[in-house]
Amino acid sequence: MADIMSILSKSYRSSALSSAPGSGKYTAVDPAKYQGTWSGKYANGKSFTLSITNVSGFRAQIKYQSEGTSQYQQVLIKDSSFRFGDTKFTLSKDGQAVIKNVVTDPATGSTYLDTAYATQDS
Repeated sequence: MADIMSILSKSYRSSALSSAPGSGKYTAVDPAKYQGTWSGKYANGKSFTLSITNVSGFRAQIKYQSEGTSQYQQVLIKDSSFRFGDTKFTLSKDGQAVIKNVVTDPATGSTYLDTAYATQDS
């Protein structure tokens, strides 16, 4: 059993996960760049809003809503982005962000990446 654990440990340390890009330390972000309500529409016309609150250091609280779906989560901001569920928020420039959402088709089980653009409400 010890041999298996040694092999797994060695494999993990040399894997791509442990040396992935952006794997550095978290640093504090400017709260004004993230905090507030963000809104946009996916290509299929489905609209969404994302409320980002309590930005402190590199942590934030989010509330995502999109036609019948609500999600609350605490997130960690790193490299101008954060993930929540199957979705990734990336700040592209002040007041604008790219939202990428992995969607699973219930009929076929296949997945696709749905990309939308969000703007920060004033």
